[in-house]
Amino acid sequence: MRIYILPALLILAATRLPAQNPTEPAAPQPSTVDRPPSTVHRPPSTVYRPPSTVNRPPSTVEGYTCSNRGDTLIGANVWLQGTYDGATSGPNGYFSFQTSETGAQTLLITYLGCDTFRQVLNLSGGTLTLQPRLKENTSALQEVVISAGSFEAASDRRRAVVLNSIDIALTASATADIAGAIATLPGTTRNGESGQILVRGGAAYETRTFIDGLYVQNPYNSSVPNVPARNRFSPFLFKGTQFSTGGYSAEYGQALSSALILNTEDLAPQTSTGLSLMSVGPGLAHTQRWENSSLAVSGGYANMSPYFALVKQNIDWIAAPQSAGGEVIFRHQTPAAGIFKVYSSHNRSWMQMRYPDPFDPERTNPLRLQGDNTYTNVSYRGTLKETWALFAGGAYSWNRDQIAAGFVNDKKQQSGQARFTLARPLGEYLKVKFGAEYLQGRYDEFYRDTAGSPEYRTLRDERYSAGFAETDVYFSKKFVARLGLRGEHSALLGRANLAPRISAAYVLGKDEQIAFAAGQFYQTPEYDLLRYNTDLRFERATHYMLNYQRIREGFTFRVEGYYKVYDRLAKSTPTDSRSTGQGYARGLDVFFRDRKTIKNGDYWVSYSFLDTKRNYRDFPEQAVPTFAAAHNASVVYKHWFPKYNTAFGATYAFQSPRPYHDPNRPGFNQGRTPAYHDLSVNASYLTNLWGNFTILYVSATNILGLKQIYGYQYGTEPGPDGLLPARAITPPAKRFLFVGLFINFGQRYRVAETTTDDI
Repeated sequence: MRIYILPALLILAATRLPAQNPTEPAAPQPSTVDRPPSTVHRPPSTVYRPPSTVNRPPSTVEGYTCSNRGDTLIGANVWLQGTYDGATSGPNGYFSFQTSETGAQTLLITYLGCDTFRQVLNLSGGTLTLQPRLKENTSALQEVVISAGSFEAASDRRRAVVLNSIDIALTASATADIAGAIATLPGTTRNGESGQILVRGGAAYETRTFIDGLYVQNPYNSSVPNVPARNRFSPFLFKGTQFSTGGYSAEYGQALSSALILNTEDLAPQTSTGLSLMSVGPGLAHTQRWENSSLAVSGGYANMSPYFALVKQNIDWIAAPQSAGGEVIFRHQTPAAGIFKVYSSHNRSWMQMRYPDPFDPERTNPLRLQGDNTYTNVSYRGTLKETWALFAGGAYSWNRDQIAAGFVNDKKQQSGQARFTLARPLGEYLKVKFGAEYLQGRYDEFYRDTAGSPEYRTLRDERYSAGFAETDVYFSKKFVARLGLRGEHSALLGRANLAPRISAAYVLGKDEQIAFAAGQFYQTPEYDLLRYNTDLRFERATHYMLNYQRIREGFTFRVEGYYKVYDRLAKSTPTDSRSTGQGYARGLDVFFRDRKTIKNGDYWVSYSFLDTKRNYRDFPEQAVPTFAAAHNASVVYKHWFPKYNTAFGATYAFQSPRPYHDPNRPGFNQGRTPAYHDLSVNASYLTNLWGNFTILYVSATNILGLKQIYGYQYGTEPGPDGLLPARAITPPAKRFLFVGLFINFGQRYRVAETTTDDI
């Protein structure tokens, strides 16, 4: 059963609705795209000079620069015409400067690719706050953007905007789980027994998660095999999501198949307090906003016992899952318009059940699990000498899982990472970016059989370092290429590698383009394999992708074909424990989203075809892995009913039969599960309770109650019929029901201002 701890789940969503002050325009949301400030076409008047010392009342001019499409403009030049008073917008589009000029003055703003912005100001002292929107010129609207292998949700709407935090929360089958929502996109395979993201024939460990550019060691809650886990993080932490199904930037590594890149929000919009009352437990959150800083503190507790007492489970629980945790989020806007962020969370979970014996599935044994996790992320993003975009950060992860079930297994894993990047344009047609990172990790595992067998301990220390360089070359306004090279070294393996990567895109016409990507991607074998043998090599995958994309007036369509070659995969058979495994994955992904045809409606359809085989781990031959399905499809729909203040969502998911190994039949992975079908729904009702903005949220998965089988577990001793006994691997329950009441104190909901885009 997934462990649910959702402090202020939809309360945070509520802060995004234009309910607090609908008469004021919303501040532009910072873009997640690393766009260094432009150094070309900068007028002399943008040079910083002290304001005049004439005895006049000073005025402060400040604001956020963005395009008429809502994209944040970093490095825009802002100044008063005929003066030397001005500034350059920072990483979140913010600018501020003082002037001693008075009366009517003309403000000018220039940015490469946009028409010059002009506005007459009446300066008479005090602070004047603006929200200028620059109109993109015709050539900028046709700007080519590399899109092969990448789905993005950001404020840059010229890109393939796919899923934002509200989409994730209101995707019916996901129940606000990031991994669950990503599973509705093409290129993914649903894996109900783990709850993790699997991409284009890759195993779960081949997808890595990054928050603000920094590696997340344990993105999922602790669990045991065949009991699905949730992603640890709330979708409302993030302003932008980039889900790469392959061919991603040289900036990131250690992921054979996919990178999930999450960028956190900047300053909180306002002070607020939220209370969540859910069917799985309560949560409390408070956010304090100051002029240049914000601090958010939240905590929650989840206990599945009351829920399990009402809904029958397929697991014999001794103690239902429980969890408790909290998080602290601090943000500070520096005087130089940089942004400093600190995020820290800690969670403890525990459960006890009667778990099927791995050697005799008809028998169960008591099993107890306690998991502890701490994650801290610190970062700074700003400009350096007005020409370089700088990122610097560090992250620390610590996780401990203690399992007792006729044996004792105590596994601790920790890592510390430091990373920096620098980026800038070199003229109008060339952009460069480079950086480096260092990670020090430790894997410490203790095992003891309670029957009195010897104790075992595995201790592995890793010192991983990497550097990368990347350049974007604009051959024309319609054609751009990105060339990158990444170098890595692992002290644990005693090996190094070089990974070249290339991607390119060409504009075919208005709002449509084609893109290509290719490159090599390396990953250190999992610690579970390195406990026995460190004489292994980096596992390697080579990606090739070609896609077509069209985004226009509320419609998004893209189709992408790919081919992926695996080699140097780690083997773990008695006769082969070297890096001799290999495989391939090839297929076609299709995505369509329509936010225009149906009034107040929004839906997307995705389909993936996958052909893959591999020989790795304990496989005796090359075969389709148990987690791969040839056909995957999803239809997601959400609708806003203004008259009833209600949002409704539904998701249908299909997956063709997956393979499993049946030892009672000749061959390997020759069995096939039934096809997977799921219809899930959810609804949100927005109102005011005691004068406070309140959301009532309900959701239900698999409402048709269809039987879902993920595979089979076999015993080792034949039964009376001479066959090995089997047990079907199924969800903990046919359905999961969730009810939550979320109250945002001190804020009111205004019906007329809410639209389908907000929901």
